Amino acid sequence: MATHKTGGQSARKKVQVSMVIRDEVERKHRAGVNSLQYDPNLHRLYSAGRDSIIRMWNCTNMNDPYIQSLEHHTDWVNDIVLCCGGKNLISASSDTTVKVWSAHKGFCMSTLRTHKDYVKSLAYAKDKEQVASAGLDRAIFLWDVNTLTALTASNNTVTTSSLSGNKDSIYSLAMNPSGSVIVSGSTEKVLRVWDPRTCNKLMKLRGHTDNIKALVLNKDGTQCLSASSDGTIKLWSLGQQRCVQTIKVHSEGVWALLVNDTFSHVLSGGRDKKVIMTELKNPQRYSLICEEKAPILKMVMTPDQSSIWVATSESTINNYSISFRGDQCGDYCVDGIGNAVGVMIPQNSDPVQRILGGPAIRQCYVLNDRRHVLTKDTEENVSLYDVLKASKVEELGHVDFDQEVKNRNKIVFVPNWFNVDLKTGMLTIHLGQDENDCFSAWVSAKETGLAEDDAVDQKVNYGNLLLQALLEQWWRPLHADDENETNSNDGNVPRHTRGGNPYFSVPGHTPVIFSEVGGRTLYRLLVQDAGGETEGVLLNDTVPPWVRDIVVDKNLPKFIKIPFYLLPHSTSGVKSLKKDRLIANDFIQIRKVAEHVYDKVLGAGSDSGSVAGGGNTVSSGSPAGDRANTDSNADNSSLAEEKVELLCNDQLLDPSMDLRTVRHFIWKSSTDLTLHYRPVK
Repeated sequence: MATHKTGGQSARKKVQVSMVIRDEVERKHRAGVNSLQYDPNLHRLYSAGRDSIIRMWNCTNMNDPYIQSLEHHTDWVNDIVLCCGGKNLISASSDTTVKVWSAHKGFCMSTLRTHKDYVKSLAYAKDKEQVASAGLDRAIFLWDVNTLTALTASNNTVTTSSLSGNKDSIYSLAMNPSGSVIVSGSTEKVLRVWDPRTCNKLMKLRGHTDNIKALVLNKDGTQCLSASSDGTIKLWSLGQQRCVQTIKVHSEGVWALLVNDTFSHVLSGGRDKKVIMTELKNPQRYSLICEEKAPILKMVMTPDQSSIWVATSESTINNYSISFRGDQCGDYCVDGIGNAVGVMIPQNSDPVQRILGGPAIRQCYVLNDRRHVLTKDTEENVSLYDVLKASKVEELGHVDFDQEVKNRNKIVFVPNWFNVDLKTGMLTIHLGQDENDCFSAWVSAKETGLAEDDAVDQKVNYGNLLLQALLEQWWRPLHADDENETNSNDGNVPRHTRGGNPYFSVPGHTPVIFSEVGGRTLYRLLVQDAGGETEGVLLNDTVPPWVRDIVVDKNLPKFIKIPFYLLPHSTSGVKSLKKDRLIANDFIQIRKVAEHVYDKVLGAGSDSGSVAGGGNTVSSGSPAGDRANTDSNADNSSLAEEKVELLCNDQLLDPSMDLRTVRHFIWKSSTDLTLHYRPVK
């Protein structure tokens, strides 16, 4: 199993290019924290973010706890485990990979691509240095940690044993320290138990009525606690193969479990936002530790067991004090079937310590120019982003989002060449799934402010420009057989070509992601790193031909053509001619069509204007980079505007409008666009 993608993979499936618009250093979690690990030796907390980033925190310096970000995943990090005495970290992600990290140095050592779907859960056998991973592909894989940490670029294949037989997606996993028992929980609503030493199934335990979201085993692997979306916690005796206790202290689904060293108390949290501590021998003795502002996803205990760190679907991580003394665990009323009644007073009104999260973007609107995106975050702040330059343009603060959309939306139609994804709490931009989508937006460089003093109305393509900017640092030989050729001016320096465009660059810290359409990530790198030797090799393997075609070979994307009919208006006094079907580039302005009518239909102009070749094609000025076909007849064009009016659905058209805008906002039909003309009297 290779840790890096092989070239054949991209040949089989369509490859999509994405980027994340973000700050250079993202010091705060953005979209909730799925998992926590605590290093007792260095007093560091590791947190797995839904923003795809794992962060490292110094718990002895709460004034400035941020140490470092571990960045390599491209989707939610769902679970992490510290192993090898805190030296290494294993992570599981919705990008379908498991990654191995140097915990102290914060870099990714290797990537395991064995899973075929989201990896949701990890389990760790400390005594054996063994890790298990499981997820939505229903498979459980067992990994030897010492083998994983010995992987290198040249030695990157790993064998793994698998536990099969799960019928549904796995959301929870547990293994005891000696690695003698492994338990999985799934949407199948049963616990499945294996012996990881032989990979044999031991038993299946029924009792829950919904997905099993969290599992904990005691040290010798004889007892298991399970938490479910059905709102209950169950204690199982694996020896007796049955549930020995059902605990009902939560009003909604239970998603997180934590036990103390002696397995005498369980801490639980979930959808009802409460952390409750229950005495296992006497489950009617329980207390409310704290109440959070969002559903609880994970908890971890400090080494002295005096406090717990709590992660939720919001980004702030809180620390609350706890005590296992009997007098601290108050009695509360329960009804005949064990449900809590009455009001519980939390032991903690506020956290003892807090690691603040940042706001997540939760709402966005792509403006009609298909370049700018308005966003609104969880703190109600509205911001404006420029997709083309991969950056935030303006922070607008607490303004009316809908009103801002109305104020900024112009009556212009540009084809949609990208999609926005807010899953990580940041703007992830997915460029069109193939060249037809990605290169659909041709615009005027002058009108969009890219070229200020351009005498020629040069057309540029948004997708083309952005891809060239994202891969600007990527060095490529001019041709495969040019490797040994040299520039006459540079002695023995090989001739290379770089990407880039003449108008702008994007921030070097911008992550670029290549992935299978609707599938797994193939490669992630930062814009500034694309010039590296290793990165160059991986880019050669990964970049699809249609991207290479425009970034390396500098070929221009094709223009988008639009068919339309041109007829005299009923008030024109012009005799109705046969209904001619014309074709033009979709960005051609109405003034060009007016010029065509003036020159060719009414026969008023010379033969040198923008002509409908054979009556079927209307020329539309210069394409990007081609200045040979320019508007030499500007006077004729302005004369045509004064002499000819064009209408669509009886609405007079502005000469500066283009055909696609007319079709979208005025014609509003899937049938071929029809325009009417009339001479100005």
